[in-house]
Amino acid sequence: MLSLSSSKRVSPKTSIVDDVKEADPLELQSEELLPGGLSFEEDAAGGMGRHLGVFSCTLLIIGRIIGTGIFSTPSSILGSVGSVGASFMLWLLGFVLSFCGLFIWLEFGTMFPRSGGEKVYLEAVYTRPKYLATVIFAANAILLGFTASGCIVFAQNILISAGHAADRWVVRGIALGVIIFVTLLHGLTPRLGVFIMNTISVFKIVILLFIVITGWVVLGGGTRVQDPHANFRDAFVGSSHSSNDYATATFKVLNAYAGWSNVNYVLNDVKDPIRTLKVAGPLGLGIVTVLYMMANVAYFAAATKEEILKSGVTVASLFFKNVFGTQAQRALSVFVALSALGNVITVTFAASRVNQELAKEGVPLPFGNKFWASNWPTGKSPLPGLIVHLIPSVIVIIGPPPAVAYPFILDVEGYPGQIINFFIVIGLFYLRWSKPHVRRPFKVWTPFAVFYIAAATFLLVAPFLKPANGVGDTPPLPYYLYCLVGIGVMVFGVVYWAAWRVVLPRVLGRELVPRKEVLEDGTVVNVFNWKKIQ
Repeated sequence: MLSLSSSKRVSPKTSIVDDVKEADPLELQSEELLPGGLSFEEDAAGGMGRHLGVFSCTLLIIGRIIGTGIFSTPSSILGSVGSVGASFMLWLLGFVLSFCGLFIWLEFGTMFPRSGGEKVYLEAVYTRPKYLATVIFAANAILLGFTASGCIVFAQNILISAGHAADRWVVRGIALGVIIFVTLLHGLTPRLGVFIMNTISVFKIVILLFIVITGWVVLGGGTRVQDPHANFRDAFVGSSHSSNDYATATFKVLNAYAGWSNVNYVLNDVKDPIRTLKVAGPLGLGIVTVLYMMANVAYFAAATKEEILKSGVTVASLFFKNVFGTQAQRALSVFVALSALGNVITVTFAASRVNQELAKEGVPLPFGNKFWASNWPTGKSPLPGLIVHLIPSVIVIIGPPPAVAYPFILDVEGYPGQIINFFIVIGLFYLRWSKPHVRRPFKVWTPFAVFYIAAATFLLVAPFLKPANGVGDTPPLPYYLYCLVGIGVMVFGVVYWAAWRVVLPRVLGRELVPRKEVLEDGTVVNVFNWKKIQ
């Protein structure tokens, strides 16, 4: 390994000076805009360089958002809130909150055009105690950064299309095969992984367009559906009056919209990152929102409220069964499975970059962080970061029963994410107050940020209020369990940081001294060494 003082230099092609065209490079590299231990140029070194343009980044967002949510969760959301009208209102709320969040992340992303997303923004704001924000985020990103739900939905829909019973271990076996395949795809053939990712994203748009157009035909009375307008009469009948029900359902809606920040995680791979982020973010989320709202109209036009409630995670299959028959239902199940696969591919691509950023920052991991930060074995893609993502996904897939695991996973992923989002927005206001003159290529309208933080506060409190049915949507598990699990993961991060930064140095009588190394693939990594306290 070589230190930065050696003859090995960071490749000029990854220079932030060359690629961040809309901001003053000197200002971007000033000390106050350098979260973490690496400079912008050091952080962008290694890998494939900047190879993603506006088209790929837009599809990266669309492919991440459209996955299992719009095809699988409308029935669960309807079950939580009790009425079709309330369900539509939540999907609309999800759109508003997502756009508010997108604009907040655009402000941060254009200030800090580097991979890592929330990791970078937390580090920029919460600088003391050193590395605490990084380790807490790492605990959430690694332990809860799995894609098990997409793998499970893929397995279930493939079995439906084949006319095979969804036996628990068959579902698990297929799901395991999916996550291992995706890991090897991105880790060994990165360019092929990006091509497949883009291709499936285009395919998802086509699927949703077909559902939307079919829905219009259903509403016009052109199919065998007897009364396509039934769900739209007295649409709010049966609405829940429980805050917990709405909070839990909102988590699912936001999970279905999750992905609007996907480009923020991979900005080291993006050409002209500031301009690309400002174009791809609104464009990708806007396209998805229109498709989502019209797809929900199609679902409720083609099936009764009772049928949708019983459809579980296959509501899109129910739609095609009612409109075209059983054979079409099986065909759509294949499409939904491919969509879920595309989501897993896209999520894994971004998550591996986040894991790599955490390792590059020096977060202590088993076997040392240099391996996990590297682009081994190809020198272009972080297979070690993909393995970090693979491990918790495998555990979740083979652990709890899929029927209980799917809704619980959605809830567990959502709650700690809201905690992080809350502190991100607080950080936005803090940076505006403490560094008002820092260049901001994009600035979110303040009322959007205020509305977003108000919603985040509600989503943090409401899940602890008892739901109307007394048990929530994941029986026999307590309705508040997912909140406690999410909080527990973040507490684990605090304990891990304390052991690393406080307890061990005192016990060993040594201090942690950081230094930078350049790995063989060009990646710059922050490494800590123990030095005896004099």
